[in-house]
Amino acid sequence: MRGLSTRALATLSAGHLATDFASGSVPALLPFLVDEFDLSYAAAGAVMLVWATASSVVQPLFGLWSDRRGAIWLLPGGLVLAGVGIGLVPLATSYALVLVFVAISGLGTAAYHPEASKFAAFASGERRASGMSLFSIGGNIGYAMGPIATTALVVSLGLGGAVLLAVPPHAVAGALLAATPFLSSFDPGRAAARERRGEDRPRAVALLMTVVACRSLSWFGLLSFVPLYEVSLGHSEAYGNRLLAIMLITGAVGTLAAGPAADRIGLRPVLVASIAATGPLIAVYLLVGGIAGTVALALVGACVTGTFGLTMVMSQEYMPSRIGLASGISIGLSIGLGGVAAVGLGALADQVDLESALWLCAAAPLLAFALALRLPSSRRGARVEPEPAVL
Repeated sequence: MRGLSTRALATLSAGHLATDFASGSVPALLPFLVDEFDLSYAAAGAVMLVWATASSVVQPLFGLWSDRRGAIWLLPGGLVLAGVGIGLVPLATSYALVLVFVAISGLGTAAYHPEASKFAAFASGERRASGMSLFSIGGNIGYAMGPIATTALVVSLGLGGAVLLAVPPHAVAGALLAATPFLSSFDPGRAAARERRGEDRPRAVALLMTVVACRSLSWFGLLSFVPLYEVSLGHSEAYGNRLLAIMLITGAVGTLAAGPAADRIGLRPVLVASIAATGPLIAVYLLVGGIAGTVALALVGACVTGTFGLTMVMSQEYMPSRIGLASGISIGLSIGLGGVAAVGLGALADQVDLESALWLCAAAPLLAFALALRLPSSRRGARVEPEPAVL
């Protein structure tokens, strides 16, 4: 069996960076779109719902296709679509067109993630958590860079200048296209796939996805409404997006720490500990604010984003015979339910206030913690035995 391939994971992580750069730009554009089109909080949340739906609903289908036939062309293709969509959003002349272009970008995200996650699993060897963390770090950095680049472009060039957000996804798509022969060598082929040991455990997957749903409510609520909450407190859009970027950057640090820790002490203990800390940290942000609130928000990013790769590995090990489908379900459900939560929280903010919606984000991890304690070990005979494919 191959060991962990840093070259392959770096290549896949670069693609992850580019696609999540486009994704991270969506919430950063919300304050400017709210101002441009005079949107309510619910309408702003609907933008996230459309993006989340487009980038999540079809992910399991892409994953199933990947397991049955292979679809490495989805790697550069998904990036191109994500770049086209996000580049058109700033040029939209109506709210309806904003939703259309956000949906196009979301479909690109849906196309890239399951196939890339499957190849990352094969390139990780026995160090699955560490390998998936290296893959995830690209997405974390990309999501953090999205708000930074969006704010800089809009402040300097106006909303139309954000069309340049399309450049990084297209540039990396070209590099991935050139790297396709190398990445193809990690495809174990259908014959080897049939030899994977371990039984699928749908009940464990369902319980894990419920935990992921609670985590998504908190995370997407923060992504969607922290910038708007700061604006409601009298701060600028740029200040709110800086907080968003800090939360995402520390998420990248958390990812690097969580993977090796999980390989040493187990996936479930690391996941449970991170969830236990999330709710109290959000409460500190809301109650205290200032520097302490910013630090708490940064730690939320480390706890939540840092475990994205872990839940992906757990879903793959709970469903060892269908790694692509497991990846699609894990990522797709996380994004999809997060988008639904954004609309619900936006409606609550319109009817009550934005702070109440954010308090709900602080409460959701309590349920996630209780459920995570019931998760079984994900290592019960679940292994992946990749071997080079015949090209």
